[in-house]
Amino acid sequence: MTNPFEQAKIRTQSHKTRPWGTPISEILFDPEFTPGARNAVSVCLRVQPEEKVCVITDEVTQEIAAAIVHELEMLGSPYRAWVLEDLAPRPLTDLPREILEDLETGQVSIFAVQAQRNELRSRMQMTDVVNRRRIRHAHMVNINRQIMLEGMRADFMKVDRLSAKVVGMVRKASRIRARTAAGTDLTADLNPNYKWLKTSGIITPEKWGNLPGGEIFTTPGEVNGTFVIDGVVGDYLCAKFGSLQATPLTIHMKKNRLTEAYSENRELEDDFWKYTHTDENSDRVGEFAIGTNIDLKDVIGEILQDEKYPGVHIAFGNPYGAHTGAEWDSSTHIDVVGRKFNIWVDDEQIMRDGKFLVEA
Repeated sequence: MTNPFEQAKIRTQSHKTRPWGTPISEILFDPEFTPGARNAVSVCLRVQPEEKVCVITDEVTQEIAAAIVHELEMLGSPYRAWVLEDLAPRPLTDLPREILEDLETGQVSIFAVQAQRNELRSRMQMTDVVNRRRIRHAHMVNINRQIMLEGMRADFMKVDRLSAKVVGMVRKASRIRARTAAGTDLTADLNPNYKWLKTSGIITPEKWGNLPGGEIFTTPGEVNGTFVIDGVVGDYLCAKFGSLQATPLTIHMKKNRLTEAYSENRELEDDFWKYTHTDENSDRVGEFAIGTNIDLKDVIGEILQDEKYPGVHIAFGNPYGAHTGAEWDSSTHIDVVGRKFNIWVDDEQIMRDGKFLVEA
């Protein structure tokens, strides 16, 4: 008799032959996904049995979604699970109407999908509903097996305690400096009119959050300096280029705008420059963040997890102004992550060589 793990592996290998409309609850999954799925449902989202949940996934991610759905069924919560390819061709131009209507009737949503190029518009349509209805939303773009077995198994209560301490410090600060041995040397002057958000993995109606969680962020007033990106870049470029440790991308910023970008990998350099010049604000620093997931040991080449790695990351484009208070907007958003930071909040050092000097 084949054990459940072997069945799950067989099912995963043949996921592209999944019959149209097959319920996610009938998909076999690796039981190693269970701790991460339970963390998502019971710890991060704190789903209650009476709450309705909208689960959105795709063909590639259906096994992870099946593990999440299993936890919802164990809890007794009503849910609808949608597979994007059952509703519309990929890449999406718009989020399917059926999903938008379902989001209007629930209290919790989970988006476990592999990103495709030019689909940011459809994700923004989803988060517009999430923001308006104050849905507790778990954003799991590009979630995969490694992340389920690493980042999703974090002690999110501990991460939340650390995040609360750090965000309490930066909310009083006027400036943050960040340096690395690789050559990063940048300063972020903070705008007191812009809010700091804590997305530690404990998701509330105040702000939807990525899972795995573990960061605090704001829209900066102004960023100047150099960032040596020896971690990863975000959006679809992450899957294309992975870890940049061997061929970093070095960028320069002046008055919050990207002014230069260069790398030995010319394709990376060109793709990043093109992405950050999509619209008038695509080259503008919209996010300044500090990763706080201290259970992560290194960058793995997956932006969903890597932006939570302890250190500084920034993003160009969309500033999530509905939450931070920024008055401008952009149709793009791309994160960049480095390694082993030294961080000062005003004059107090809070990180040395990637290790927090603040207790959780």
